[in-house]
Amino acid sequence: MSDTTLRALILLFVFGAALLAADGALQWMRSERGKRRAVNKRLELIAQGADQATVSAKLRRDSLAGAINLPGVLGGPGKRLEKMLRTSGLPHSPAQIAAWMTMAFFGIFLVVTGGTVLAGITVTLGVLVMIAAFAAVVGVALPLFVFARKADRRHKKLMEQFPVALDIFVRGLRAGHPVASALDLLTREMADPIGSEFGLAADEVTYGADLRDALHNMAERCDLDDMRMFVVSLAIQNETGGNLAEILENLSKVIRERASMAMMVRALSSEGRMTGAILTALPLLAFAALFLLNPAFYLDVAGDPAFLTAFAGLILLYLVGFFTIRRMIDLKV
Repeated sequence: MSDTTLRALILLFVFGAALLAADGALQWMRSERGKRRAVNKRLELIAQGADQATVSAKLRRDSLAGAINLPGVLGGPGKRLEKMLRTSGLPHSPAQIAAWMTMAFFGIFLVVTGGTVLAGITVTLGVLVMIAAFAAVVGVALPLFVFARKADRRHKKLMEQFPVALDIFVRGLRAGHPVASALDLLTREMADPIGSEFGLAADEVTYGADLRDALHNMAERCDLDDMRMFVVSLAIQNETGGNLAEILENLSKVIRERASMAMMVRALSSEGRMTGAILTALPLLAFAALFLLNPAFYLDVAGDPAFLTAFAGLILLYLVGFFTIRRMIDLKV
């Protein structure tokens, strides 16, 4: 056997071994990902030995200590911020996230100001305003944009999962399970995020809360109108009687029709929503990137007497465009 043939065989065997190793690693990653998707966070914490009180404390994000309470006209935006952060499903309280963003803003402001002084640039009011704008974009605006996208994806996932959860609940009732047992079935069969949310409701019932109150709290945490209709249906059936399985089956049909209409509206408005997201994020990203790459581009003109007026007008125009785009793409179904 010639040396050329031997080298070719060795290279072929090495290629085959690398291919098999890569395929094995890919299969293992897929199996691990499937296991993570098949179990929700609540069941994972319980499997690790955590009790129900610890699980509720880790998953719950509506404690009074984590609330954002702002005075006066800031109360409305503060509540909307708190609502958005809770909907995003982050494992930290809204107050903690707000504190971290505040620290990031002041930290970036101090670091950039110190770098400006060391670079020999004269620190004027315009320079400080420009540095504060950069710190606000990097430390506050961009994280909020990421949290908003995360909250939107989680809210969409909840809307997709809820009709399936309702069907499982109805099947459990038709099989003879009581309401509490059918609810516990959802906590074991449904993946995140709705599986953990139903698990929190089941834990509240276990600790003595009324079922209607527990489900109402879940609907408020998820900010889902379909869940609110589900709670209202349970309340009406509890007061007037009737076939709960049939009521919820009809509700499931209505929710699926609403979901179909909502998906149609999202498809028709996808171009406008994408345009709105790009027009909202692109100026901030371009400003932050250009400031990092070439800060003199902004700082050299920040000392001009007309800078503050022009910069304030620029921010005003951006806010007008932002809220106008939001109103145009905020379609209700």
